[in-house]
Amino acid sequence: MFGREKIEYKTPDQVRTMRRAGLVVADIHAALREAVAPGMTTADLDAVSADVLSRAGARSNFLGYHGYPATVCISVNEVIVHGIPGDRVIAEGDLVSFDCGAIVDGWHGDAAFSLVVGTPSETDRALVEVTEEAMWAGIAALATGERLGVVGDAVETVVERATAERGVTLGIVQEYVGHGIGSAMHQPPEVLNYRTREKGPRLRPGMCLAVEPMLTAGSPESEVLEDDWTVVTLDGSRAAHFEHTVAIGERGIWVLTAPDGGAEQLAQRGVTVAPLD
Repeated sequence: MFGREKIEYKTPDQVRTMRRAGLVVADIHAALREAVAPGMTTADLDAVSADVLSRAGARSNFLGYHGYPATVCISVNEVIVHGIPGDRVIAEGDLVSFDCGAIVDGWHGDAAFSLVVGTPSETDRALVEVTEEAMWAGIAALATGERLGVVGDAVETVVERATAERGVTLGIVQEYVGHGIGSAMHQPPEVLNYRTREKGPRLRPGMCLAVEPMLTAGSPESEVLEDDWTVVTLDGSRAAHFEHTVAIGERGIWVLTAPDGGAEQLAQRGVTVAPLD
């Protein structure tokens, strides 16, 4: 996606502004979790996102992005990513992924989560839980790793362990990956969710990265629908998507889109977050 383009390294003040954007994204997540229910349309849920952005005085980094027509991507069941809000009605048992973003004073935050509306099946529960675990494992790896490839290694290790311990077979989507973020929503470098021989750039203070694994309950192969946005699984299997924006500082990492900076989740993985004063 980005080749050898230059990585943007942020100053502490720029990271602080990104934290403000990240907290708006966290508020959008909280509002969507509270609002989503059977009978709502995905357009209704986009209105929830738009209201949070308006009240915060922030802008959506999705609305108008290459012509995208909404403030949030809402992907249901077999939709992996980039689902466009509209008249689709949420039903009991749907697996819904929300990819949300905000701009504050020109700096971006971006994060995603998945949930099942109502009581999940065992397959859906495993899919959602393993995808979230893979994201946090990838983030934790940034705290101790030397090169960016540690994220993909951590994600793939979680998926392998789930296959062995939980008896589930999950696919890692490879066409859509994480990315650098800062003065634009998508920047170099690519943040892969799978192992490669190429270890990626060296991790350095000032990097801000969106870690976002996407897993499927079947084949990871996908196609884009005629709207040129909506990405679905080829075999109709369900998909889940988790993402956080993470800053690397001189003293460690800080999850800019998590209300607590990632402290609770990362402590469980032996990592202490390093928020800026």
